[in-house]
Amino acid sequence: MTARTAWAVLAASAVALTAVGCGERPQVINYKQGTYQGKPDTPAYSGAPFNGNRQQWDNAIATRNQAQNEYARTRD
Repeated sequence: MTARTAWAVLAASAVALTAVGCGERPQVINYKQGTYQGKPDTPAYSGAPFNGNRQQWDNAIATRNQAQNEYARTRD
C-alpha cells in the first residue's frame, strides 16, 4: 500500500464517519405536562400475602423493623 493509497483510505474513512454522524435523529421526549405516562403503580399491600389489607401490611412492616432494630435486640 502506497502513501497515496493510505491517505485516500483515511480521507474516505473520515468522510464516511462524518456522514454517519449527520444521520442521527433527534431524541425528543413527547411529554404531556402534568400526566404520568409510565406504568401505573400498585400499593405494596395489594399483593398476595396481604390482599389489600393495609393494616395487616403496616403491622408486618412494624414487626420487621423491630426485628432489625439493633438497640432492641441488645437490650434483652
